[in-house]
Amino acid sequence: MDGEKIVGEYILLHTRPFTAEIVNIAVAAPYRNHGIGKMLIGHAKDQARVDGFRILTIATGNCGIGQIALYQKCGFTITHIDYDYITRLYPQPIIENGIECRDMVHLSIYL
Repeated sequence: MDGEKIVGEYILLHTRPFTAEIVNIAVAAPYRNHGIGKMLIGHAKDQARVDGFRILTIATGNCGIGQIALYQKCGFTITHIDYDYITRLYPQPIIENGIECRDMVHLSIYL
C-alpha cells in the first residue's frame, strides 16, 4: 500500500497436499524495481509457513526473464518446464523481451 493506493498484490492458492502456489503476483508499473515484488514474495512465503505449507511454487512464461530472475533471487529453483504450454492455449504468438513465450517455467522452494 502507498497510503490508500494498492501498489502490489499476490494470490496464494492451496494446490496439493502441503503445497501452495503463488498464482498471481503484480506490482503497479510506477512502483516496479523498488523491492516490492521481493517483499510480496517474502510475505507469501511467511504466510504459507503460517498456514502449514511445506512447499511454495510459482510459474511464469519462458520469456519472463525478469520474473524468473526475481524468483531465483528469492530462493526458488526451477523444477520443471511445461513445453509448449502457452502455445497450446493461445492461438496468437506472445512476444516479450523479444522472445516468443512458448513454455511455462515452474519453480519451487521448500519452506
